[in-house]
Amino acid sequence: MKIALGSDHGGFRLKSEIIKHLKNKGIEYNDFGTLNEESCDYSDFAVQVAEAVAAKEYDFGILICGTGIGISIAANKVPGVRAALCSDTFSAHATREHNDANILALGERIVGAGLALDIVDTFLNSKFEGGRHQKRIDKIADIEKKYCK
Repeated sequence: MKIALGSDHGGFRLKSEIIKHLKNKGIEYNDFGTLNEESCDYSDFAVQVAEAVAAKEYDFGILICGTGIGISIAANKVPGVRAALCSDTFSAHATREHNDANILALGERIVGAGLALDIVDTFLNSKFEGGRHQKRIDKIADIEKKYCK
């Protein structure tokens, strides 16, 4: 499993905790930045991670900003990306099982590190159920095709 990571300054500390966690689990990752807590724009890192995930260079992405909202909105502009903002483990497994989300978004100012690591593990270990859910994913792809010309 290969994970693409990105954050702005508001998510840098939580991203650092997630990196330690991934290292401890032997999960391969690439940190697309930011590399410090200096003010920067979340969209710059969201697009890098989203493009890499959409190109299937990585299995999943994890994006973090202060709330997780802005970075997930930016990532979802890339065709083929289904970034889901999760603040609990139920949402993390449901979005993988039902929405086939390929990017997890987190808010450093919203969830603590302990819960965030549980959310990461839940997201990465949950599988898309397919079946009736595939029809909905296909409809999302149709929307992208209609508007992303």
